[in-house]
Amino acid sequence: MIRPLRALLLVLALAFPTITVSAEPPTILLAEVYRNQVDVAQYLVSEKLDGVRAIWDGQTLRFRSGKQINAPRWFLDGLPKTPLDGELWIGRGTFGRLSGIVRKEIPDDAEWRQVRYMIFELPGAPGTFRERAEVMREIAQQANIPWLREIAQFSVVDRSSLQKQLKEVVKAGGEGLMLHRADTLYETGRSDTLLKMKPREDAEAVVIGHVPGQGKYAGMLGALRVYTSDGREFSLGTGFTDEQRRNPPLIGSTITYRYRDITSSGLPRFASFLRPRTE
Repeated sequence: MIRPLRALLLVLALAFPTITVSAEPPTILLAEVYRNQVDVAQYLVSEKLDGVRAIWDGQTLRFRSGKQINAPRWFLDGLPKTPLDGELWIGRGTFGRLSGIVRKEIPDDAEWRQVRYMIFELPGAPGTFRERAEVMREIAQQANIPWLREIAQFSVVDRSSLQKQLKEVVKAGGEGLMLHRADTLYETGRSDTLLKMKPREDAEAVVIGHVPGQGKYAGMLGALRVYTSDGREFSLGTGFTDEQRRNPPLIGSTITYRYRDITSSGLPRFASFLRPRTE
């Protein structure tokens, strides 16, 4: 049975006006990196899915960039009219295949039958995040379609139990954890309200040059020369497939790289190429 408060929040969320349709990047909540800076008992924790962020305004599904996602009509018709925020996802370790499916101009029905919309936020809805998490569960249950699911949220008592959960998720093939402060109202921007926790961090940089390969990589890419948002330059020489070395990301494009920590000079340590940013 739905408790009275949760029932009220559900009604309000479902009745909340849809977001104005726009090609502009939507204003959403973005995660900071977890570095032991908070009391984890105040947060709800979930698995960090390596999917494609998707924002539903009640009418249109969009990437973070604001560009429309060309999902099949049946996929969209099953979604509720209330705004949702989440990840399009197939499963652990399948980002490349998923990305190819959801970025097609003409969607393939059979491929989209594999995709799930895993929701983790209700843009603009009332209540604390703990209350909104309950409402998301009810919304997914009421929709009763296999491609709409809420991301399970759970509590931890201390940093030790958080680290244990991280190890279990990573061992099973997951990417990491997300921590969302349970008592906060809906907000946007970047703050400690939302934190991401992974064994290795990732970041973005702009490609400013191609370094020729040598030896077995002669005639191919040896490394990318990249420029970070804080004005630092470095070479990125690992993490590429042979195909990526033959056809490297274009100069001026944005790529995502993974690293372990930061050196005393502010450069990423043990950095490796992860993927190009397509949106």
